Amino acid sequence: MAHPDPYRLTGTPPVDHRDDGTGTGGVDLTRTLLWSLLVLSAAADMATSYGGTAPWINVACGVVTLLSAGTLAVRRLRGRR
Repeated sequence: MAHPDPYRLTGTPPVDHRDDGTGTGGVDLTRTLLWSLLVLSAAADMATSYGGTAPWINVACGVVTLLSAGTLAVRRLRGRR
């Protein structure tokens, strides 16, 4: 009984099925917005830390930064499945 060699490079390459059909060329709008929110909130958090503003503004920026980073991480881990 012959066993196929899994390391042999013959046949057609596998097709990438990650296209979601939106026609955006693979751009994920949610991911882009989350990254933008992460960068802006981290910059605002740093500016409020050094600017001497009210502590609740610093905490609010930190919470937004934490939530956007956490959401990006969860989306990345769920996307691996």
